[in-house]
Amino acid sequence: MIRANVTKNKLQSGALVLGLSIRLIRTPDAAKIAQATDHDFLFIDMEHSSLSFESVVDMSVAALDTGITPIVRVIGHDHWQVSRVLDCGAMGVVVPHVDTVAQAKAAVDACLFPPLGRRSMSGGYPQLDYAAMKPADAAAALNEQVLLAVMLETPEAIANADAIAAVPGVDVLHVGTNDLLAEMDLHGQFEHPRVIEAFATVNAACQRHGKVAGLGGVRDLQLGQKYLQMGFRFMTTNADLAFLLAGASERTRALRLLTV
Repeated sequence: MIRANVTKNKLQSGALVLGLSIRLIRTPDAAKIAQATDHDFLFIDMEHSSLSFESVVDMSVAALDTGITPIVRVIGHDHWQVSRVLDCGAMGVVVPHVDTVAQAKAAVDACLFPPLGRRSMSGGYPQLDYAAMKPADAAAALNEQVLLAVMLETPEAIANADAIAAVPGVDVLHVGTNDLLAEMDLHGQFEHPRVIEAFATVNAACQRHGKVAGLGGVRDLQLGQKYLQMGFRFMTTNADLAFLLAGASERTRALRLLTV
């Protein structure tokens, strides 16, 4: 039996899913930490970290036994970057900087086996507990459980949101807010009318085509509530680095106050 993609199943029921972004952790403990802190998935970030492929695989395979979904943000659009992490334990990928329908279709091709995509067949899949299966059965089972999120991070991507959401095989349109703000020359302006309009455009496209709206980079809780009410359901809480810095800073401030 294939391991169920708990995150994908929750999204299909309309529930909110929360991911712990991994940039520093290098060990299988990541999944247990995510589980202990009520996260749904690991957002294993290869784009903005020095994570090795081996560390990504270790965390992904360990996560399969916890119910925490291992999802990897890959570095780019090359098909082997996508299929390789899926072959080795990930149950989903986040493809950055998807601006066009053609790029979205290429991501689908890399994620899904024929006839839905063009992913190359392998064998010995961790998601199947390495069980021997007929290739057609393995392909169908893996296709059903893999989650594909494409990141919209430019005005061009927002303009193409409806067409991208219509691409079969895409599950989540995930707005990369900080890159979008940078492209708009609106650094840090999370409530700018143009940004709110962009979020609304993506959410509406997702609703029209039965896809999920995802949101990254928004850390303010009041803003988070606003966009959750708008309809976003796939979010990261923060990165392990951010949590470490916040917790350590709070502790040192508290201890230094004791000497005042």
